[in-house]
Amino acid sequence: MNSPAIVLAAQGLHQVFSEGPQTVSVLNGLSLSVRAGERLAIVGRSGAGKTTLLHLLGGLEQPSAGSVTLMGKDFSAVSERERSQLRNQHIGFVYQLHHLLPEFSAQENVALPAMIGGHSSKDAIQMADDLLARVGLGARRLHKPSELSGGERQRVALARALVTKPALILADEPTGNLDRDTAESIHALIVELNETLGTSFVIVTHESRLADLAHRRLVMEQGVLNEVEAI
Repeated sequence: MNSPAIVLAAQGLHQVFSEGPQTVSVLNGLSLSVRAGERLAIVGRSGAGKTTLLHLLGGLEQPSAGSVTLMGKDFSAVSERERSQLRNQHIGFVYQLHHLLPEFSAQENVALPAMIGGHSSKDAIQMADDLLARVGLGARRLHKPSELSGGERQRVALARALVTKPALILADEPTGNLDRDTAESIHALIVELNETLGTSFVIVTHESRLADLAHRRLVMEQGVLNEVEAI
């Protein structure tokens, strides 16, 4: 039986920031691969560089050294326009704060990435409605973020991340701002979406309950990742 395809690979990542006359090394030769359909949790102390890593994996920043390859394409070898297209087609982002546009309905927020990706307004709205129904918000699709609970807003954010049918979701503390019961409902939804859609998830989290649901758990220490257990 063939092994799952590699969706994303990072090799030898270094990231150095300047603070006045000093330099701070955040990542030190970090390497990582993500297989199709995999749930991968990244844990570690605050300030260890986990969010910086997600920005590099998503092509939002360029590393000081090393490479990130998404669906076989090296981010550093393509133009900014091509990087944007790769992100839109193959990566969805979910953050601790939902970052929904407050003036738009849930439906419009979810449809927007599909329209940016070239889908017609009609098709994008249908795609948004289908996903909102899937995450349990079909009846709330015309509500604005201010009219939704915290858990509902995160469900909208998940639907928005998935609307372009990406190969990979990068999630930064996706339930860190929610109460326990609401967080656990989102955890279950992430597992269900991963298993039914086959979308890979890389999740930065401080929550052991969410990390326990991953196929692999990696801990970030001194700018590198170490696998601490196979789950």
